[in-house]
Amino acid sequence: MVHLAKVPAEGELGTLPEAVKKINLQLSNDEDSFTTSVYGSKFAAEDLPKHEMPEGEMPKEIAYRMIKDELSLDGNPMLNLASFVTTYMEEEAEKLMAESFSKNFIDYEEYPQSADIQNRCVSMIGRLFNAPTDHAEGGGAVGTSCVGSSEAIMLAVLAMKKRWKNKRVAEGKSSQYPNIIMSSAVQVCWEKATRYFEVDEKLVYCTPDRYVIDPKETVDLVDENTIGICVILGTTYTGEYEDVKGVNDLLVERNLDIPIHVDAASGGFVAPFVVPDLQWDFRCEKVVSINVSGHKYGLVYPGVGWVVWRDAKYLPQELVFNINYLGADQSSFTLNFSKGASQVIGQYYQLIRLGKKGYKAIMSNLTRTADYLSEALTALGFVIMSKKSGEGLPLVAFRLPDVEEGVERNYDEFALAHKLRARGWVVPAYTMAPHTHDLKMLRVVVREDFTKNRCDALISDIRYCQQMLDQLDKESIRKQEEFIRKHAMNSEQAKHNHPRFRKEKHSIQGKHGKTHSIC
Repeated sequence: MVHLAKVPAEGELGTLPEAVKKINLQLSNDEDSFTTSVYGSKFAAEDLPKHEMPEGEMPKEIAYRMIKDELSLDGNPMLNLASFVTTYMEEEAEKLMAESFSKNFIDYEEYPQSADIQNRCVSMIGRLFNAPTDHAEGGGAVGTSCVGSSEAIMLAVLAMKKRWKNKRVAEGKSSQYPNIIMSSAVQVCWEKATRYFEVDEKLVYCTPDRYVIDPKETVDLVDENTIGICVILGTTYTGEYEDVKGVNDLLVERNLDIPIHVDAASGGFVAPFVVPDLQWDFRCEKVVSINVSGHKYGLVYPGVGWVVWRDAKYLPQELVFNINYLGADQSSFTLNFSKGASQVIGQYYQLIRLGKKGYKAIMSNLTRTADYLSEALTALGFVIMSKKSGEGLPLVAFRLPDVEEGVERNYDEFALAHKLRARGWVVPAYTMAPHTHDLKMLRVVVREDFTKNRCDALISDIRYCQQMLDQLDKESIRKQEEFIRKHAMNSEQAKHNHPRFRKEKHSIQGKHGKTHSIC
């Protein structure tokens, strides 16, 4: 997602202390822009522009090095176990994507082959999800690329809302107060979709021992204003697959004409290769649309997502715009317009380079590594909250064991996460969804570049950090936590958040204290 940034006032730009201003050094002040070395130029001794565009120009070599030096302060993506987002692609894929940076994907007349490559990806992904190919009803399955699953979900919600509204108007009924049913553990993009498009949320709450929706409880919430049900193939907290078929069968049994949208952002490129017999996709008759993130287990750099509808009739025609752009007619259903072709081309590379055999090999390895990590953490005394053996995403969600009565533990999951951060690892700690008694947890996402060797290094550091925390008293841990929050965590040092938008109270996080998990 993109954050809102505050434009600083003049008095907030930051000034040097008076004592520093008075220092007068007798140094060379040659007006050269570039000497024998980048660091011998005048730019190396000046602040980089931060708030206003500079008047003069800068040599390309210096601009590159200055920005590269700044970016070196970012974390190591390979040690970031919080994110599902791809951090490794082959050199050939990177080269193809770099060669396409200048292509405007929307310009079909100029770049017809890039557009055709998207069509090939939609076809391959649709067939992977068992989309009907008989074209009997509304012209067959249809889909499009998106910036990510967030846009894909927005489009799916718009389609469900418009289709419900058209039906209500045709029946002479009120089209006010549409609602959608979803888990309280949904990713924040679902909350954005409901708020932006004025759809009420009906939440199926998690419990201390159930982290996904209950099919019966879900279907019991259906009423005449329900536009659809969101079912998640791999929740962001524990990676567990929600029971799509269970919800589907109950809707069929009760003869309810309610569509299901499957949020397969993470699981869409995992389940077909690890548990191919699991019925979660268009094999379930009530599933009308599915989104998937190409930049997660689709193995492409961010950001690319996909959304597929089982038939064109589930995508209301009035939402689709026929555009004559630069000489070519094209149908468009998107929240964006101009965008680069690189990520779509990267997705096509992965699909034909790896094929089903390659994806299966990678997802199988990730599942084995996740199971290995899960067993190791169990041996260290942690409580495992995620599923194993392919019953969920290749991730490990775990928490500290409950303390015995009369025994006090001086640290929690957040303290352990902070200790691991000091070792270089980004292992996030979360407060679970509401109605789970404020359950805390940690999560490790197993991505393509997380090998068994690196997994062993993580296990060793977790054990080391545990031992260190066990030896500290409560006051020492409190002081360390305070220091880490103030000086080591980037979120505490961030200055881009506008004060008006801090500590909002309208989201599930704002109302209940749930932590929005990283995707």
